Amino acid sequence: MDWQQLVSLVVVAFAAVLLLGSKFRRRKFSFERDRHCGCTANQGSAPQSSIVFRARKGERSQVLVKMR
Repeated sequence: MDWQQLVSLVVVAFAAVLLLGSKFRRRKFSFERDRHCGCTANQGSAPQSSIVFRARKGERSQVLVKMR
């Protein structure tokens, strides 16, 4: 085995360790991910806005942004 194969195997092993480590590492709590609706606890403090996507076959697609 020459040095190029050794370096490539080290790179692949390092990437595999990083991928497996991120798979089994405990994630931080996030309201967006851990609650089913994605809403936060303090809804009244921030201004609410919504984005609506409309697309029909044969028609022009629309993106509506509603700021409140």
